[in-house]
Amino acid sequence: MWGRSHGTQNITWASEFVLLGFSQIPELQKFLFLVFLFVYVTTIVGNLLIMVTVTFDSRLHMPMYFLLRNLAVIDLCYSTVTSPKMLVDFFHETKTISYQGCLAQIFFFHLLGGGTVFFLSVMAYDRYIAITRPLHYVTIMNTRLCVGLVLAAWAGGFVHSIVQLALLLPLPFCGPNILDNFYCDVPQVLRLACTDTSLLEFLMISNSGMLVLIWFVLLLISYTVILVMLRSYSGQARRKAASTCTTHIIVVSMIFIPCIYIYSRPFTPFPMDKAVSISYTVMTPMLNPIIYTLRNQEMQAAMKRLGRRLMICNRE
Repeated sequence: MWGRSHGTQNITWASEFVLLGFSQIPELQKFLFLVFLFVYVTTIVGNLLIMVTVTFDSRLHMPMYFLLRNLAVIDLCYSTVTSPKMLVDFFHETKTISYQGCLAQIFFFHLLGGGTVFFLSVMAYDRYIAITRPLHYVTIMNTRLCVGLVLAAWAGGFVHSIVQLALLLPLPFCGPNILDNFYCDVPQVLRLACTDTSLLEFLMISNSGMLVLIWFVLLLISYTVILVMLRSYSGQARRKAASTCTTHIIVVSMIFIPCIYIYSRPFTPFPMDKAVSISYTVMTPMLNPIIYTLRNQEMQAAMKRLGRRLMICNRE
């Protein structure tokens, strides 16, 4: 659908975009719907379980788990930006999203995505303090600092998202309105603008692509330094700290590598783009809570305690 602008020039503007989504074969659509519904429900349950367990288990009232609970909040919100719309679209032959809805999706997608990038840096700093200053860890990573770091991560995500939106808003969309994706994102939307976007593409690659690439390298260097420091620790303490750091490295890699692939190159479409998008928008928010709980004995023990407490309450 198209609408008229009210400016001096009589330009036709797109009032909605058409999302191509996945396969148009009905049988495959039903199968994909069930797969992604399972993934989304698992994401909700897994992240809610982490949030509830950390909140109600006093033994987990420590900086690391405070940050882990906030990561679960981000993962839950991040998945909700794209998954519900994608699931509903499986039942529609023509999948559309309004211009305003598309921009709103881009805003929240980059707010939470940018927030995640900065937040993983906060978690790396937490591990650095825990290993280098173990006796002063609780004093340094106090509630005030933790809350301040979390708010700073959200503020960083907000600034990143606003920059993306500010660059997109002035663009005219007066040609094709078909997005070859299952959600709105900058690379696909930018290609539809009926004006030269080469400079904007460069600015957005600098804002998104270089951000994730540089941040990823810095985080890997940070964790390498931390792992080298662990050589001076005793056996059990070294294994526990190394396990936590390895978990963080796995999560960081799962988030950053697909983002580098999408945003650190010219916005030319490649066959793998959609599959890579699924990995970090749909799969990673589900896998994060699984990885953190499977590799963390304290979380497993806390969940068992929570389960026993719920069983006792039900019996009473």
